[in-house]
Amino acid sequence: MPTYHEVMTTDLSTLTSAAEKWEAMAGEFKKLEDQYKKDVHGISMGPSWTGLSAQAASLRFDVTLKEYQAAQKEAKAVASLLRDAHTQFVEARGKVSTQRDAAVKDGMRVSEQGVVQFDTSLLDRGEYTAYVHDRDYQESARQKAAEWAQRIEQAVKAAGDCDDGVKIALDAVVVDSDLMDGTAGGFNASAQGDVEKYEAQHLKDIATRINSGDASEADLREARRSFRDNSGDKAFSQTLLSGLGASGTLTFTNKLSDLAHSGDKGRRQEYLDLQKGLATTLATATKDPKSAFYTQFREDLKKAGVKQYDLEVTGGKVDIGRGHGQEARGYQSLVTLMQHGDGYSGQFLKDMADDIRTAEDEKRGGDPDIWDLSGDFSGKKDGWFANDPLDGVLGIMADDPRTATEYLDPGPDNKNDNLSYLLDRRDWNGVDTERTSGKVEVVAPDAADQDNRTGFGAALEAAATGHVPGSTYDLGGHDMAQARVMNESIGVLNAAGEAEKLPANLRAPMAHMLMDYTPDTHQILGMDNNKYNGVDRVWNDDGQARMAVPKEELVKIMRGVANDPEAFGQVYRAEKQYSQDLFAAMPDDARSLATQNRIMETSASLGAYDGVRADVVFDRRFDNIQWANDFNHALTGSSGAVLNFTPEKMAVPGDLANRVLDFYSYEATKDRIAEASTEATAENSKQFNAGQREVDAMVVEWAKSNGHAEDSDFTRNLMGHGQVHHERGRDGALRHLRSDY
Repeated sequence: MPTYHEVMTTDLSTLTSAAEKWEAMAGEFKKLEDQYKKDVHGISMGPSWTGLSAQAASLRFDVTLKEYQAAQKEAKAVASLLRDAHTQFVEARGKVSTQRDAAVKDGMRVSEQGVVQFDTSLLDRGEYTAYVHDRDYQESARQKAAEWAQRIEQAVKAAGDCDDGVKIALDAVVVDSDLMDGTAGGFNASAQGDVEKYEAQHLKDIATRINSGDASEADLREARRSFRDNSGDKAFSQTLLSGLGASGTLTFTNKLSDLAHSGDKGRRQEYLDLQKGLATTLATATKDPKSAFYTQFREDLKKAGVKQYDLEVTGGKVDIGRGHGQEARGYQSLVTLMQHGDGYSGQFLKDMADDIRTAEDEKRGGDPDIWDLSGDFSGKKDGWFANDPLDGVLGIMADDPRTATEYLDPGPDNKNDNLSYLLDRRDWNGVDTERTSGKVEVVAPDAADQDNRTGFGAALEAAATGHVPGSTYDLGGHDMAQARVMNESIGVLNAAGEAEKLPANLRAPMAHMLMDYTPDTHQILGMDNNKYNGVDRVWNDDGQARMAVPKEELVKIMRGVANDPEAFGQVYRAEKQYSQDLFAAMPDDARSLATQNRIMETSASLGAYDGVRADVVFDRRFDNIQWANDFNHALTGSSGAVLNFTPEKMAVPGDLANRVLDFYSYEATKDRIAEASTEATAENSKQFNAGQREVDAMVVEWAKSNGHAEDSDFTRNLMGHGQVHHERGRDGALRHLRSDY
C-alpha cells in the first residue's frame, strides 16, 4: 500500500503522459496494419497466387493482420486504463487532502509523512500554560489527534485500494484472451479500458474459488478490497453480476452465509463484510431499470429465484426421520442477501416483490407453499434467513416510504390488489410441521414463524404514514395515496374478520398508523362531523388528504391493536395529546359552539377508548391488572413516537410544547387500575369513566389558564357538556364489540 507521502507527492501527470504515448503507439500499429495489408496480406488475396501454398499463406497472413489490429486494441486499452487510473488517483489524493486540511483546521499539525499531532504552536501563552499543566487537556488533544490520524489513514488506504485495482487491470489487459486465434501469448484483441471491469472479472474468479472451497487468504483479502473499492461503481457491479449470472450470484451468497453462520466464528465478520459488499454491488447494478443488464438479470432471477440451492441453515432443519437436505429457494437467498445492503432502487424493490408474489400466488399460476420449510427461522439464531422472501423484501421497502406507498396503494381506481392480497388472501403459514413418529409420518397444518408479517407491518406503516418506522412523526399530514392505504387497510381487515384479532406483528405498526391519523380518527369517534360520520372515503381537504371509515370498523381495529396494551396505550396517548392541542385553541367562551363541540367530541372519542378498554379487561384471556399496568406504562413512559401534529385549520397559540396540562397523572393510572379490578359485567362496563374524568381535568386546567375558577359556573357548565357524549362513545364502542351489550 502506498504511504501518505507517496500519495501526496507522486507526480500523477506521468500517467497521462504515458497514456498519450500508448495512444501514439496504437497509431503506429495502425500504420503497420495498413502497410502490411497492402504489401503482404494483399498478395494472397490477388489472382496471381493460387493453390495450397496460397491458402496456407493466407491463413498465416490473416493471423498476423489480426495481431496488428489486436495490438492497436491493446494499446488503446492501456491508454484508457492509465487515464482511468489518473482520475481515480487524483480523486483519492483529493480525499486525503480534504482530511488533512480538516485536521489542520481543527488544530492539528500533519507532517510530510502523515504523522498527526496536536499543534501547540497555535496556542497563546495562557492556553499553552493550561495545556502543559492539565493532563485531561493533553489526553483530549492526543485522542483528537488519534482520531484525525485514523481518518487520514483510511483515506490513504482507499488510495491503496485504487492502486491495487489498477495493478490488476494492467496485469490483465496484456494477457492474450483468445488462445485459439493462432497465437500463444499474442496481443489481447478483447482488451478493455475500464479498471473496474477487470477488477470485477478478477473477483468473479475469486468467487468461484470461494464457492468450491479453494479460496486462499489472499483471495479473501482481495475480495474484501475489491468490494470496498468498487461496490458503488456501475461498470464493476454489472460486470461482476453478469459474469456470475443470477444463479452464480445466489450460489455465492449462500456460500458466504454458510461460512458466516456455520463456519469459523472468528472469521464471521469477514464473510458478513463480503456479503454486504455483494449486496451493495447488487443495489448499484440494478439502479437503472431501463438498462439491458437490468432486464436480463431480472429475467434470469425469475428462473433462478424458484430453483433450489444447498444451504446449511435449511438443510439442518429437517427431521432426522424424514431425511436431510431441504434446500433454499433462490428468492429466499436473494432477499437474505439484500438484507445486508441498502440503497436499492424503488423499481427494483417493487419488481422483486411482484416477481416473488407471482411465484407464490395461485391466481397467477404460483404455488402458495413454495417457500414452506421445516423448522423455525425467527429469533436471534436463525432469523437472519429470509425464509419468507416477500415479507423480507417488504421489510427492506419500509426504509423507502415512497416506494412502499406506490406498491401498496390500491389507487384511485382500486386496480392494485397488492394490499388486499397481503391483508386477506396470502398464505402466511410457511412452516412445514410434518414430522415422523416411529415409522408413521404425522401430517399437520402449516404454521407461521414468530416473525411473520414483520416486514409487511413495517412496509404498511411506511406506506400509510410516509415515514420510516420508528422515526419522528408530523402527525396528520398525508397525501391521497397514503390515505388510501390507511383506508383500505381498515376496510379489508374488517371484511376479512381480522380486525379484532389483528395478527400480533401488525398491532404495533397499526397503532403507529392510527397515531398518525389521529386528526381523522378523532373526528370519526367524536361523531359530530358530517364529513366523517358513517362514511368510507378518502378526500382532499385544501391540499391535505383526509380519511374516514365507519366508526364500527375503526373501533374493531382499535380492539385488535389493544391486544398489545403498550401499542394501544400509545394510540390513546396520541388522542389525548391531540385533544389537548384542540383545547389550547378553544375560544374563551362557554357559550361558543366551537368550545362546546371540542369538549363533546373529545368526550365521545375518549369514551370510545374507554369502551375498547372495558372490552379488553373483561376478556378472560388477559390478566386484567397486568394489561392495565402495561397500558399505563405506555402513557407515562418514554416509549412511542415523538408526536408533532400537523396543525388543523386553527391557530394554536404558542409552542405546542407549552401544553395546558400534562394529564398523564398518577390519579388517572389509579382510576384505570381500579376499573380493571371490577367484575366483568355489562353493568360494570358502564362504570368505565376514566376518560371523561381526564376530559374534566383538562377542562378545569384550561379554564384556570384562562382566568376561571375551578368551581365557577363557567367551568362546571363546560364540564357538563361532555359527560353525555362520553357515555355515547363508550357504549357505542361496546355495542360494536359485544353482542351481549
